[in-house]
This record gives sequence, C-alpha cells and structure tokens, in this order.
Amino acid sequence: MNRRLLVTLLGASCLAAAVFFSRGLDVQLRWHANDAQAIDLFGSKEEAPAATPDAKPFWTESTGGAALADIPNHSSFADLAEKVSPSVVSIRTSKTVTGGGGPNGMRIPPQLEPFFGGPGSPFEDFGGGQEYQVPSLGSGFVVSTDGYIVTNNHVVEDVDKIEVAFKDGSTLPAEIIGRDPATDIGLIKVKGEKPLTALPFGDSKKLRPGDWVIAIGNPFGLEHTVTAGIVSALHRRNIGAGRYEDFIQTDAAINPGNSGGPLVNLAGEVVGINTAINPRANTIGFAVPIEMAKDILPSLKTSGVVTRGWLGVVIQQITPDLKDALKLENTQGALISRVDPKGPAQKAGIQRGDVIVRFAGQTINEMEELPRRVAATTPGTKTDVTVVRAGKEKSFQIEVGKLDEGQQVARAEEQGEEEGPMVFGLRVQDLGPELAEQLGVAGEEGVVITEVENGSPAAEAGLRRGDVILEVNQTAVANVAEFRNAMHTQEKALLLVRRGEATLFVAVKKKAEK
Repeated sequence: MNRRLLVTLLGASCLAAAVFFSRGLDVQLRWHANDAQAIDLFGSKEEAPAATPDAKPFWTESTGGAALADIPNHSSFADLAEKVSPSVVSIRTSKTVTGGGGPNGMRIPPQLEPFFGGPGSPFEDFGGGQEYQVPSLGSGFVVSTDGYIVTNNHVVEDVDKIEVAFKDGSTLPAEIIGRDPATDIGLIKVKGEKPLTALPFGDSKKLRPGDWVIAIGNPFGLEHTVTAGIVSALHRRNIGAGRYEDFIQTDAAINPGNSGGPLVNLAGEVVGINTAINPRANTIGFAVPIEMAKDILPSLKTSGVVTRGWLGVVIQQITPDLKDALKLENTQGALISRVDPKGPAQKAGIQRGDVIVRFAGQTINEMEELPRRVAATTPGTKTDVTVVRAGKEKSFQIEVGKLDEGQQVARAEEQGEEEGPMVFGLRVQDLGPELAEQLGVAGEEGVVITEVENGSPAAEAGLRRGDVILEVNQTAVANVAEFRNAMHTQEKALLLVRRGEATLFVAVKKKAEK
C-alpha cells in the first residue's frame, strides 16, 4: 500500500512541476494563465493597413480643441486617467477545449498525457478527455456611443463567449463584428440601454519619440490598471509580427491582459492599440498606430473582413551594394525582383529591375512602406506609379487588383553536383529540365549554385547552395559557359537569383586574389 501511495505522490509531483514549468516558459500561448496574452514577438515565427470602402467614420474623431484634462508640468496623470477610464473595458472570453483532466480540474500537459492520461492512470477518475471551458481576459475601448468596441484580434479569436465589463461594474454580452489577423485588430459590439462614452481618435502620425503616453487595461485581471511612459520609438518593423508591421514602441508597462487596450496621449486621444511585448524586458511594448486602425475599421464594420489591394510584384530593399550595381542615386524606393505575369503591374508595363519611388503621389522612402500603401488601396482604383528605370523616371497608371490572402510560398530543396568554375566564392552547374522541376523553377534558364565557400563574397552576400542564378548584370545566363563569360571580367556583379518562389537581386564583389 505504501508503495502505491509513493507512486501516486510521485506522479502528482511530476505533473505539478510540468504544469509549473510549461506555464512559466510558454509566453506565446494566448490562453495561458487565463489571460489573453500580448504576442511574444521574439520567441516564435509566423498585410499594412487594408483597403476600405468609402465609408464615413463611425468613431469619435478628435476636434483638436480643449484637452480632456489639463496636466500642468505633467506632475500627475490622475485627471487624465479619470476621464479616460470609463471608456476602457475588460473583455472576458471563454472557449471550449477537450483534453486530459487532473485533480481539481487541473489539465495534464500534452507531453505527460501518454504517462498519466490513459487507462490505469492515477488521474483516470478525474474526468480525462472531457470538454471544459477555458476563460481568458483582455482589454478594449469604446469607439462609438452606440456600442462599438476596438480590441485585438487575438483577444476574441476562436472564442465561444464574450462579456464586456465596464468601469462602473456593469457587464454586457458582446458579438464579433469583424476581425483582421494581419493587423491584429478586432471590432466587437455591445447593446446597452444608454449611450456609451467613446474615446476620441488622435493622430498617431504626429507622435514623436519622447512624447508622454499612458496605457490603461486589464493586466493579469487587474482591471483598469494605469501605467505611464513615453513613446520610445516609431515605425518598429521586422520584429516577427507580420508583413505590415509599423509599431509604436513604448516603455509604458504592457502585460498579458493589456492586449487591445488604448495607448493614450496627454489630450486623452487614442494613438495606439496595445498589442505586443518583448517578454525578456518589462519596458518594451508595442502598439498598433491608430492610423492603421482608421484604415480598416470601416471595412470590418460593414463586411467583417478586410479586402486589400494587390500590385503583383515582389520587392526587396536596396542595399548600398545594390545601389552601386544599379547606378542609383540613393537607397530609397522598392526594387522589383519579380513581376507576376498575371498581375496588374505586368499589364501596366512594370518590369523586373524597376525601382518604385512613388505610389499614388506618395514618396516611397523605405521598401516596407510600399506593401502597406498598396494594401490600403481599394481594388479597382487606378493609381499612378513612378519608377526609376536605367537612371530615368517613368510613370505608369495601374489598376490595383485584389490580394488573394490564401497564397502559399513553397521552398525548394538543395540539389546539384559540384562542377563548373569557382567564381566569387561559389561553384555552379547547368540547370537542366529535371533539376529545374525538382527545384520548383520549371521553365527557367540559368545555373544552380552547388557550393558556397565560407567567408567568400558570395557567402557574405547571402547566396546559398540551391539558388538559381538567372541573370548577371541584368543579362540572362542560360548555362555555365555564359555565366563564366559574364563574370570573369567583373570586379562587381549584380545577380538575379531565384530561391523557391522568391526572386531577388544580389550584389557581390569579386574574390580577392591570395
């Protein structure tokens, strides 16, 4: 009997330890610790604002008049928080899940279910495999007097029930009006007996690093928590949260449960939607700019989804080496590395190697700006696009298409035997029909990289074994002989490379003689 008791106690101890560590480490789960988590941008990997119909804003826009509260010398945020808090809500959700059960409703971690979840388990009599409700918490804010509330998509995604709690203690059921996973924005609605107090939208374009902001939300279930800080940086991108990143970075404390709450300036205007955190720091949080929300909320309200514009090009950033190889004046704009043969850009006359410098009259300073601006354009709109081609500007009118959100990207396997010259630190071979089929580039002509020397110019430029070189200095190469002839007299070379379904330009410098 003592032995059986010892085994049972040992199993329970292992389960408790596993639950503790799994909850302590898994910061990405949005159903962890009963809170709607802010996304962990730095622990795992996965368009800008979207096209919207011509609709009148249904939210309250700031008039630029008197501030909600006067804060002399920024000595206290109490008056501001008091004015804003009635419009900030706690969002309580629940979803039905099925899984193994443990004592007192404790769920057995998946990695331990083979040991503790089957027949003969010490926890067999505690309801394993049953359905149960998992609660979660998030935040949001009222944007119209008739009950529309903005939050994060991940707060209300795949839930069965939504309840909204207000500052005065009242609660109302809510329904999902629309969701946009690409920007992590969600729109829900409640039906009350009296008009609600809405927060006015500010202008996030006017923010500057160093501006004061406050965040109000529901971290860890602590309702209407107020934290203050500054705008640490703007236009934070390439942090793993999707292709339309343009975050406001703030050091105002944002924690699990703050997701969907407002980031507010000193005038009481919403300038951002608190969305993400860096879990390794307590002073690095990210908010979606309210200008991005303004672009997509009308579409969420009218249709529940977002329709985005599509240009039909693959673009890349212009590095200093590419600037020199293409003889450009600067690194501004978006370099086109591939044109979809069925896309709007192809029909308008846009070519591979063109650099888009203006779209719809707006200058493209950085590559990341173009996808957001195209996506925000209503499909069917005729738009002027200016490119630089061979050192001269050319203008085109393009009818923007509709983006297919279901497109998938394939990856090619690395193939090829080692033969051909070692040039610029790489070796190539001819691309035959069979190899082209294996690499997913059937119909293309070029040479395949079979070896990249460590520390060589090719390695430093990012070339890989399995890449297919289509052009050298914007001239097609069909075989090893043409590649050798095109490269042997060059100190620098601009290569057009096919990698799976991606096509990109790569600038390399000739390997120095030893």
